[in-house]
Amino acid sequence: MRPFVLTLTLTAALATPALALVPINEEPVIGEKLLMGFIGDAIADNCPTMQARKLRALGELNKLRDYALAQGYPSEVVREFVTSKEEKAKFKAKAADWLKAKGAEPGMPEAYCRIGEEEIARESLIGSLLRSTR
Repeated sequence: MRPFVLTLTLTAALATPALALVPINEEPVIGEKLLMGFIGDAIADNCPTMQARKLRALGELNKLRDYALAQGYPSEVVREFVTSKEEKAKFKAKAADWLKAKGAEPGMPEAYCRIGEEEIARESLIGSLLRSTR
């Protein structure tokens, strides 16, 4: 009886599918935090009174990498994702759409500055990635 139970247990364990990961570019936490980083970067690039907090951004990126690895994504997948020119272009476009919805478009530095100041005041992730020189 014991070998039968052991065989049944092993068969059930092997038949159970591993937890499937969504593609890394569809993982909501990763996507949301990366988007916030791209928004902060666009604000710093378009507002003369905003500077990017590069060390803070690097720290957030490292936390995000650790999160992705803890979720089970292989380091090669994480590396390919963050170095992908296609993914970078998608996030830049999403950031531009987000900023446009808030009233900022290229050539309107005052709008970028206003949004940056608002995000700093809100103590959001975007705001934490920026420093105002006003």
